[in-house]
Amino acid sequence: MQISRRDVLRSSAAAAGSVAALGGFGLGLADAAVAGSPTVRAAGRTAVLGKTTRTAVLAKGTAGAGGYRPVVARAGEATVVRGGLGAEAQRKRASRRRALVAFGQMSDVHICDSESPNRLENAEFFSSSAYRPGEMLGLHVAEAMVRQINRIGRGPVTRRKLDFVVQTGDNADNAQYNELRWNIDVLDGGTVRQDSGDLNRYEGVMDSSDPAFYAPAYYHPDGTPAGQVDDDYRKTYGFKAIPGLIDAARRPFDATGLDVPWYSALGNHDPLIQGNEAPDATSQAKAIGGTKTIRVGQLPRNVTPDPDRRQLSTAEIVEEHFHLVPGAPGPVGHGFTPENRKSGTGYYTFDHGKHLRFVVLDTVNHNGDDRGSLNQTQLSWLRKVLAGSRKRLVVVASHHTSWTMNSTVTGSIDPGRRVHGDELVKELLRHPNVIAWVNGHTHSNKILPHPRKKKGGKGRAAVVGGFWEINTASHIDWPQQARLIEVADNRDGTLSIFTTMIDHGAPTAYADLGSPLELAAVARELAANDPQERSKKRGGVRTSRNTELLLPAPAFLTKKKKK
Repeated sequence: MQISRRDVLRSSAAAAGSVAALGGFGLGLADAAVAGSPTVRAAGRTAVLGKTTRTAVLAKGTAGAGGYRPVVARAGEATVVRGGLGAEAQRKRASRRRALVAFGQMSDVHICDSESPNRLENAEFFSSSAYRPGEMLGLHVAEAMVRQINRIGRGPVTRRKLDFVVQTGDNADNAQYNELRWNIDVLDGGTVRQDSGDLNRYEGVMDSSDPAFYAPAYYHPDGTPAGQVDDDYRKTYGFKAIPGLIDAARRPFDATGLDVPWYSALGNHDPLIQGNEAPDATSQAKAIGGTKTIRVGQLPRNVTPDPDRRQLSTAEIVEEHFHLVPGAPGPVGHGFTPENRKSGTGYYTFDHGKHLRFVVLDTVNHNGDDRGSLNQTQLSWLRKVLAGSRKRLVVVASHHTSWTMNSTVTGSIDPGRRVHGDELVKELLRHPNVIAWVNGHTHSNKILPHPRKKKGGKGRAAVVGGFWEINTASHIDWPQQARLIEVADNRDGTLSIFTTMIDHGAPTAYADLGSPLELAAVARELAANDPQERSKKRGGVRTSRNTELLLPAPAFLTKKKKK
């Protein structure tokens, strides 16, 4: 994620004045239900959604005290047809088309050890990911998304069974072993617990049990200690106390696990501290040590050391993906290969069926930068892969986008000239069989066409193809969505790429704190009301959500169909 994402200083919360706390956390059914919609039904105090945002979509409701908004269900969004790459929508293509693949994309889950001494909560005034009020609930959001993907089971347009899921990076939040392991285990299935250090008590910045370390700059769901002032979230922004939330978040639970294989890509938060700095001996000692800074100017708090907070190299991250939970759907390595295991690299390919090749890139600048880039070795590898893929449709997957791959940082960890997004786009456009680039990082939904042009008469240039760049929102920030992607051959000289957003499977509001889905509902509402996210439009425009993306079918595919 980008370091400039949050631009509201924490000190502004205290200066905003006191506002009465919101009277109720959650919403009534009158707010949640969509009139006449069969896809939303009452269930106690909550609303249970349809399967995808084609039938119902979550939104922010009417603002109450402090600008706090409930999560409500709205009518679904239809699929928008998009052209622009030299292909026109043909009549009756739906009756002719054949689905080639259907897969899910999860991105920027940011599983976070909120008790880690190496967290940088005090740096929030300049770091985009320093602190979030619901960061201790990432495992529960991931579990809710896994359950929803399993429940859907098929591409919503082509009805093809889902083939796999791709995670496009920032799976962990702070380059730690325990965060990585939690992410793997929640997707594989098995017992998980988002807790570290002393398993009998919480030792992070949201703790209300010790007034000496109470800091009103952070949300304290257990309330205000005697003699202290309410925290900024409750005093100014309409948050309310949710007693027992932190202890509920720390309880172990049995993760469902995906029903389909899943593949992993690296994001900047996976090997870099807070997504920005390369680990070193000093940061490693701090991560596994016994002191944690709560606020500037205060003595650090003594916390329980934990070796599972150790920071991992790329080679160690790759290695962990070969340690699957028993019974997990695989594949072994979750895409990473024996060569990655040997060389410590994070890029690879995998094929699906007769027609598709997926190229997974490592766009992290391992020298240290939240922005992305490639090194020369990976670019050379990519060129060879693309040259050898002429008879397959190619889908590229990575963490960073074309417009966030602009890191110029060099160093001994990853030496040499950096390859930026514009250079990568030019390389991909040289290959007519490259049809899509799927990525994350921005925590927003956006879809861009990259046209391939051919010079015509009188100096004019005609669009003769290209590829679609599909950028998908995060699980940690509102709207906490994933995306389903289907590729279909329309058998008329065109391809269609269908993209459909999905909200995770938690209800719109929590009734108690007794299950992962109820806790995921809390996480979603906290994300919707994060003061530094309220002005963001991360859901994107309609043409970047549920879409049919048209493009010409490569010659090898159309020639084969004519025989």
